[in-house]
Amino acid sequence: MTKPLLNTPDKQTDSLPGLFLRYRAEIGTALRQAITPQNSSKEAIAVYDMLRYYMGWADTEGNPIVATEGKYLRPTLCLFACQATGGSIEQAMPAAVALELIHNFSLIHDDIQDQDETRHHRKTLWAVWGIPKALVAGNVLRVVADFSLEELIRRGVDAETALGVASLLTEAYLEMIEGQYLDLSFEGQSDLGMQDYLGMIARKTGALIRCAFTMGALIGSGDKATANAFRSSGEALGFIFQVRDDVLGVWGDEKTTGKPVGADIRRKKNSFPVVHAMSQAKGAEKQSLLDIYRQDEVAEGDVGRVLEIMDRAETRGCAHEMAMEHGQDASDALESVELEPSARAEIEELIQFLVVREH
Repeated sequence: MTKPLLNTPDKQTDSLPGLFLRYRAEIGTALRQAITPQNSSKEAIAVYDMLRYYMGWADTEGNPIVATEGKYLRPTLCLFACQATGGSIEQAMPAAVALELIHNFSLIHDDIQDQDETRHHRKTLWAVWGIPKALVAGNVLRVVADFSLEELIRRGVDAETALGVASLLTEAYLEMIEGQYLDLSFEGQSDLGMQDYLGMIARKTGALIRCAFTMGALIGSGDKATANAFRSSGEALGFIFQVRDDVLGVWGDEKTTGKPVGADIRRKKNSFPVVHAMSQAKGAEKQSLLDIYRQDEVAEGDVGRVLEIMDRAETRGCAHEMAMEHGQDASDALESVELEPSARAEIEELIQFLVVREH
């Protein structure tokens, strides 16, 4: 029996696990190479300047800068799984790059759909260049991701495995888009059940995270059983990531998340805290929640009322418990896989980080 991962939600750390730092520089270099125009006209190059801005490498004029970048979670998981199962970073890098590009393609479109004007403490693409150009920029990233996978065979990955990896990614980002559609269709629904919510996040967030672990293990081992074990583990990691993200969307520190406390309540987002509170509240409290979420806008005083109801429903603690359970699932799924002790320890460290992360 594996030991419990964590006992309380208040033992938190802002530092990234070592495996994130190990791959970060190489991922950044590979991404910059991928988002470099090839045989493009002067006019077409402008879209790549937009993308470099979005990635945090340039200002709105295209001048190089140092700014906040993402955690590179998905490419990191891919590279780690490949190395842990006997492969090399060089072999898996095209897949890792493709994952991060698809992830950012989804974020660009998500920003438009949610009308979010900031991400990573800077203006989003549509907020700077308008919706039409932002849509095109997002689509460019999706196509560049597909091109990236062509590098797999040139780096020594056999054709059958390369084809399998490409199929996995296409399957995953189709699920991701389906999940985004579900998320949009759920807006305004006050009777959303927990199973509806979990099914949505399994697609919208979980698909690419699951795919990252699966692709890396397939490239590294060439063994479907090993890849399937990592798939199950990655699926659990996806649940942890989104549930924790939803917690941060309500209770996160503004200095680290860039959003004020209660941000997702103001947006009337159907996140874990809201779905849980709706399912647990009774009588006057349930009616109060329904009345608040039927309004066009959530007033500041109503945000406090929702937070009070969530506190009484012990929503934050239940979210932590769910994350813990999925953390155990992520760990248990890999028990049958032969891994070096150091690799297994890093997986445990990764799980702990995802359960309590603050950003």
